[in-house]
Amino acid sequence: MKVLFIGGTGLISQAVSKLAMEEGVELYLFNRGNRDGLVPKGARTIAGDIRDPKAAAAALEGYEFDVVVDWIAFTPEHIHSDLELFRGRTKQFIFISSASAYQKPLAHYIITEHATPLENPYWQYSRDKIACEQLLMKEYEASGFPVTIVRPSFTYGDTMIPASMNSWSHPWSLVERMRQGKPIIVHGDGMSLWTMTHNSDFAKGFVGLLGNPAAIGEAYHITSDEVLTWNQIYEAIGAAAGVQPNLVHISSDFLITYDPELEGGLLGDKAVSAVFDNSKIKKLVPEFTATVPFAEGIKRTVNWFEAHPERCGEDEAWNEQMDRIIAAHASGMKPE
Repeated sequence: MKVLFIGGTGLISQAVSKLAMEEGVELYLFNRGNRDGLVPKGARTIAGDIRDPKAAAAALEGYEFDVVVDWIAFTPEHIHSDLELFRGRTKQFIFISSASAYQKPLAHYIITEHATPLENPYWQYSRDKIACEQLLMKEYEASGFPVTIVRPSFTYGDTMIPASMNSWSHPWSLVERMRQGKPIIVHGDGMSLWTMTHNSDFAKGFVGLLGNPAAIGEAYHITSDEVLTWNQIYEAIGAAAGVQPNLVHISSDFLITYDPELEGGLLGDKAVSAVFDNSKIKKLVPEFTATVPFAEGIKRTVNWFEAHPERCGEDEAWNEQMDRIIAAHASGMKPE
């Protein structure tokens, strides 16, 4: 099976790339070549920028693939370019959407592909993903374009300390803050339900979709079946770091009033309980079972960071922001 990944070296896609190679897939990665150290041995690379349609078309001229996966399409404009590039040149096109596209707030806390609507008034990122899905399904219905949609939820691996409040650029900041005994913000009362998925587990479900004709015209989420409260998640991160975290609970409304940019990630995602019914992916890919509990997966992550001290930098601006929010909340002052 000849497969093209657009991207292929990100947090989720690198785990899929690795497993696909182990399964004997003839894998090509199309990207700008900025992360060659994450390309699995034996995969072939095609240098190019998918955001430059003319140059991408020239770089991909003469190629055809059994499967094309776009890991880095975020807007309808990106999908229009993909349709121009790959219409008639692949037997399956997989779009990476997001589980944050599901209804917010949920009418029912258990999420299924067939019953949970796609609607997110809080996050433009999610609305763009929904628009991409709608465009692709319209093309499938009109012309038979062979699309499959995959919706990951919060998926982590070696290089991410997953939390609702952390520095994106320096994720070790959260662990260091815990080890220093500083207060750690948890949104709400910490009792809403959430699902963390290790990238190696996600990969098992995803690889089973590659080249599978029954997946055409369908959408799937791929997550763990383990359900945790946010308090349990932060406590597991602390345990992996060898400390008992000092948790401070602050309402999502207060956090968003203090920093409006948090609205999408909280009300549009992590503040809403998310429990996924994975029956659909399991029916199509019976070998898919998530086997990495969060307590084990986060220990692997912390160990990886400690083995790579160059990645253990702190985000001082983020730390200062956490301190300001906590101080404002403790004083009972309304944020400006």
